[in-house]
Amino acid sequence: MRSIWKGAISFGLVTIPVKVYSATEQRDVSFHQVHRTDGGRIRYRRVCTVDGEEVPYADIAKGYELPSGEMVVLTDEDFADLPLSTSRRIDVLQFVAEEEVDPIYFAKSYYLEPDAQGTKPYVLLRDALEQSGRVALVKVALRQRESLATLRVRDGVFVMETMLWPDEIRTPDFPFLDEDIEVRKQEMAMAASLIETMEGAFDPAEYKDAYREALEAVIEAKVEGREVARPEEAAAEEPAADLLSALRASVEAAKKSRGEKKAAAGAEKKAASGKGTSGGRTAKAASGESASAKGASGKGAQGKAADKKTAAKPSSRSRKSA
Repeated sequence: MRSIWKGAISFGLVTIPVKVYSATEQRDVSFHQVHRTDGGRIRYRRVCTVDGEEVPYADIAKGYELPSGEMVVLTDEDFADLPLSTSRRIDVLQFVAEEEVDPIYFAKSYYLEPDAQGTKPYVLLRDALEQSGRVALVKVALRQRESLATLRVRDGVFVMETMLWPDEIRTPDFPFLDEDIEVRKQEMAMAASLIETMEGAFDPAEYKDAYREALEAVIEAKVEGREVARPEEAAAEEPAADLLSALRASVEAAKKSRGEKKAAAGAEKKAASGKGTSGGRTAKAASGESASAKGASGKGAQGKAADKKTAAKPSSRSRKSA
């Protein structure tokens, strides 16, 4: 990974030099715009709408359009003079419970790596924050934009998640919120049952981007000159008569799916341990049979020896009679 920003965490009077890395990446398939007939790349020219001349990138500035249509031009010097006190600092403002921060505020995640001289205070703050069960609310400026952010610990590393400002969160304003919609008890109970049936631990490895895989298969087929295989469309299911029937059918389907998964997992587990178990039982049985045979043979030998000894020595009654 390549760092995108260098600065320091400012925690009271403690300064922790860090490097910032993007913690996530998009795996979308990227495309270029091309000419359909010959595949030539499409290029765009930066042309001024006033004089029609192509403008070099060095002469391009940012402009803010007023409601009247007039344009206010801002240069790099204007942005450099802005009073960003957090230009190279991650200022810790306070510590809050993680559940107090609505996930809708989160924008992007970054990893923070300490510089060599900042390792000890980094580890100290990391461990103290993790033991507290809270997250740090901070302020930071990245790419000429000041943002609120949170610091939390993941896999022994600080994760900084930049946040949107409150006025950037839209208020939901939909007509159905003003309607008086009645939900029956049976429907609520069935919905709760469906949620309980589908409950499980989150494992992101169980899911995949089927669209991206299909798109990559199409591209590979085009490269190899093969015909693209189109997946069969799933048969359309008949809509349920009412909401309660739909919920009941969903619960049954979820139970069936979970049962099939458990059965498959049990079969795999049994197959994996079957060889060792049967082998152990066979060896044990064989050992038992061998011990029994040995005991029987030993007893037989002792019996024969005892019979011979008895036959060779006459009884006292027989001697008296003689």
